[in-house]
Amino acid sequence: MPTGVRQQSETWSEDRVLAIATAHKDERGPLLPILHEIVATFGYVDARCVPVVAEVLNLSRAEVHGVITFYRDFRTTPGGAVDLRICRAEACQSVGANELLADAKRRFGVATGETTADGRLTLDEVFCLGDCALGPAVMIDREVHGRMDGERLATLVAQAVAQAVADAPTETTAR
Repeated sequence: MPTGVRQQSETWSEDRVLAIATAHKDERGPLLPILHEIVATFGYVDARCVPVVAEVLNLSRAEVHGVITFYRDFRTTPGGAVDLRICRAEACQSVGANELLADAKRRFGVATGETTADGRLTLDEVFCLGDCALGPAVMIDREVHGRMDGERLATLVAQAVAQAVADAPTETTAR
């Protein structure tokens, strides 16, 4: 499940990671559900999670780290307020996804897999959003949009960023 920073609700806590790992440890194939819950809870998988999860599951740190780095949904640094993913599957490539990605990199000033300096946008690529007939497709946070072009993408991202900024707690509301 793709998860943007908006879903983050807690600051990192070893006790919370331990509770998550312990809750799933007796499931069949518990590592992926644990990592998904960590991302849903914190917005990313902090490196400090690796030894905790490895200990609970009796795995090596290398095994846990390998899974985290294999799957793109398990980001290891906090993402931006808005998560933008551009489909790069063949169907979308055939109708301009590569050009759309190049335009997005230029327009937003960020490389694939990175977050803008102001923390407002993370740009990434995916290899199918299941919207092949309406390519090129993008996902902004958890919403898929088809028949995308650079101008429409810029408008949708600007709206999502404005909403994320409006929804962000201020210093007075965070206290």
